[in-house]
Amino acid sequence: MVTNKIQTREIELSYEDEGNGQPVVFVHGSISDSRNWDAHREMVTAQYRMIALTQRYFGPSPWPDDGRNFSIQTHADDLAAFITALRLDRVAIVGHSYGGTVSLVMAISHPELVDRLFLYEFSLSTFVEESVDFIRATAEYLEVLGAGKALTNRGDTEAAVEILMDGVNGVGSFQRLPHSVRSMMQQNGRTLPLVFAAPPPPSITREDLSKLNFPTSFVVGEDTRAFYKMVSKAASQYLPGSKFIEVANARHLWPHQNPAAFSRLVQDFLNDC
Repeated sequence: MVTNKIQTREIELSYEDEGNGQPVVFVHGSISDSRNWDAHREMVTAQYRMIALTQRYFGPSPWPDDGRNFSIQTHADDLAAFITALRLDRVAIVGHSYGGTVSLVMAISHPELVDRLFLYEFSLSTFVEESVDFIRATAEYLEVLGAGKALTNRGDTEAAVEILMDGVNGVGSFQRLPHSVRSMMQQNGRTLPLVFAAPPPPSITREDLSKLNFPTSFVVGEDTRAFYKMVSKAASQYLPGSKFIEVANARHLWPHQNPAAFSRLVQDFLNDC
């Protein structure tokens, strides 16, 4: 697979581009890069043009600066500039976790670039109505992040990667991932200090969601953390015509644990006219 590069917003972004048909941009999560989608490529490219972006600061390439611009807003702006630079017009977007958050923020600001949106377990919650259950779910989620942050602050990003992945998916999950996925995540562990130092996400409102008018699916695993479920379910309630899908026996790392099933679900979404 040849890695392509494009200059935009005064930085160089890397991406993989394969297949024909409707362009679909895949946006990876945190401690990841375009290799996040390697196991999905064969199925997706049989029918679609698959474009897998490596976001700024992620991947093995040197950073364009010291990381001072790391933020959800930066990555959302990069994504819009990337789609525009490739002259893709309106595209389907598939985002996982942090990449789902980035994709949604970009879609709010640039709906003209989006044909449809498939988000698996994103984490933006600025529009969720507070309740006792949501406060509890948020506290549990933040406890997982806190454990990873403590290790990162001690300089042990390797251990931080593992405890974060186990925290969002279940004890022992990281070691059961394919070696290639574990290696990719460990290589991207260097971004964790930037993740934990980043500014708060943009404040997306219910009104912002209500203005979107393209097909959107908010997807979560049946066995995932309550936080992810509550965020996606709330978003689906405020975005007209969107779908909330719960995948049986799945958790946060389902795209890595069962890439064939994930790809089939994406294909179903893309084929649903």
